[in-house]
Amino acid sequence: MSFEEDDRVVLNDKHSEFDGETGTITQTMESMFGDVTYTVSFEDGQETGIPEDDLEADADADTDADGDTDTDTDN
Repeated sequence: MSFEEDDRVVLNDKHSEFDGETGTITQTMESMFGDVTYTVSFEDGQETGIPEDDLEADADADTDADGDTDTDTDN
């Protein structure tokens, strides 16, 4: 799964001070070999050069402040 800027993600890297925290992708970078890494902004800072394997989509990203899912339906 690839991610885009403004996607909400959870970092899974036991060596990072942001391990287990949710952040927002602020930049994607592709190497000349086709590998994509990400810069993720967290509440208390940011981490750069994060490989896709260390990220997972935030399960709560499709839920707004009142707990409703953000889907548009015509009634």
